[in-house]
Amino acid sequence: MPNILAIVGRPNVGKSTLFNRLVGERIAIVDSVSGVTRDRHYGKSEWIGYNFSVIDTGGYVINSDDIFESEICKQVVLAIDEADVILFMVDVNEGVNVMDEDVANLLRKSGKPVIVACNKTDNSKKFFESGEFYSLGLGEVYPISAMTGSGTGELLDEIVKHFKKEDPESETVDLPRFAVVGRPNVGKSSIINAFLGNDRNIVTPIAGTTRDTIYTRYNNFGFDFYLVDTAGVRKKSKVNEDIEFYSVMRSIRAIENSDVCILLIDATQGLETQDLNIYGLIQRNNKGVVVVVNKWDLIEKDSNTHLRYRELILSKLAPFTDVPIIFTSVINKQRIYNVIEAAVNVYNNKTRLISTSKLNEVMLPIVKDNPPPMYKGKTVRIKYVTQIRKEYPMFVFFCNLPQYIKDSYKRFIENKLRQNFDFNGVPITIYFREK
Repeated sequence: MPNILAIVGRPNVGKSTLFNRLVGERIAIVDSVSGVTRDRHYGKSEWIGYNFSVIDTGGYVINSDDIFESEICKQVVLAIDEADVILFMVDVNEGVNVMDEDVANLLRKSGKPVIVACNKTDNSKKFFESGEFYSLGLGEVYPISAMTGSGTGELLDEIVKHFKKEDPESETVDLPRFAVVGRPNVGKSSIINAFLGNDRNIVTPIAGTTRDTIYTRYNNFGFDFYLVDTAGVRKKSKVNEDIEFYSVMRSIRAIENSDVCILLIDATQGLETQDLNIYGLIQRNNKGVVVVVNKWDLIEKDSNTHLRYRELILSKLAPFTDVPIIFTSVINKQRIYNVIEAAVNVYNNKTRLISTSKLNEVMLPIVKDNPPPMYKGKTVRIKYVTQIRKEYPMFVFFCNLPQYIKDSYKRFIENKLRQNFDFNGVPITIYFREK
């Protein structure tokens, strides 16, 4: 991917604040607590005709015993490898310290253009204090305020000198979005890393590792879509800290903005109440769904174990049970690519349009042989059916007395649509209207 800017620096210097300003959205979580950003976070930006990607990274700290900080360092190194230009952020209020020097030493070895941005330079006094950072030996220092935007114009002018202008049309790719959702610590980041073949997202045994919503483009084996890693969705009563609250809210927004949701559940714990809550959220937003039972390698099995497990899951998912269920072991990479195939199939089912002639040819004989029950001596006659062009399958049946159609008959019609047309994993909405 050409024209990539990576923002790096020690913790709590304002990297995510500047990232949000550059991409024009509050994508990255910002908090006064250090260590909020963990994974690499991507966004798009534009300046004077130059389009480029921006990578936000966590704070770089070496020789730390903290499991998150050691993993964050790996992510920073990967971001530096990806980038064309590196923006090194420092804090004028703290001055040069050992951690800044550690980052500077890392960047010198990269051999890539490095631009130093001295953040929190909000007045003339601090402007002069920013000169201290010339001692890092990385060239020009640009005093900025990521919060107010002061100085960012001059900074961006320097950054884009290292970029090439791109065709804007190449950046406007409208691809399907597959969100990987579930409770904390069920393996969401692990399965995305397995799909991609690298450690794109931080994985630890600690629940709540992922905080931001992470978009990654997958373009392999003829498939092209965005994978969306999300924070685990907990019960409201268990969401205590502000950062986790915003993480959960962004996971919910990721579901709302997705095309297909890959719902991961833990085979050792089964389908719990919170899994059903997430499933209900997917349904209410009319998204396609694939249910993935992870950690299947930890279950003692006989020849019918998966069949019994599948029936138990479907009984809890009722009444919407026309969903693909895949049993995987991410750690063993067992059947993980079946998940991608299933998600693509569900997306194709969700976007399928059936011609009006075909619909009437199939459904009107079924309706004629199985008409709606009479109500108060009146007969309901269905004359015509068509599909509405929406982001998910919606059908309108025109009849003389739509108010007399009961829910049981609507379910009958839905089942017949599913039997005759492949809508596996996709919600269907049916309306009856007066002709």
